[in-house]
Amino acid sequence: MATEAFEDIAETFEFLEDWEDRYRHVIDMGKAMPPLEDAFRVPATKVDGCASQVWLVPEIKGDGPSAVFTFRGDSDAMIVKGLIAVLHALYNDLTVRDVTQVDALAELGRLGLNDHLSAQRSNGLRAMIERIRSIAATTAR
Repeated sequence: MATEAFEDIAETFEFLEDWEDRYRHVIDMGKAMPPLEDAFRVPATKVDGCASQVWLVPEIKGDGPSAVFTFRGDSDAMIVKGLIAVLHALYNDLTVRDVTQVDALAELGRLGLNDHLSAQRSNGLRAMIERIRSIAATTAR
């Protein structure tokens, strides 16, 4: 269950055969994201478990399981900001119910990220996914 935006990323990754090119593409995606205002860079939005500084700000439209999930995010590391952009493509504009159903690790596995991220980056990515899923699950109740 991937969004069209995520499918576009997967298609681009198929075209980019070299991992270095894929890595640069992820970084470019991060550079294209708008920065998060300093007012949102607070402990409540900070994701624990990431080696880099990471902030995720959910923006839920509606109530209950059919509420629509979006978020903004930022990091002090360019590759991590790119990973936030990938998660943005994976989750944005889904209902909170659908967010909880996405097998993020399997979807990200299609991109080959699991094989090319350091252990710390992989742990941070899982922490971001868990934060997103937790927010969605709480909202879906």
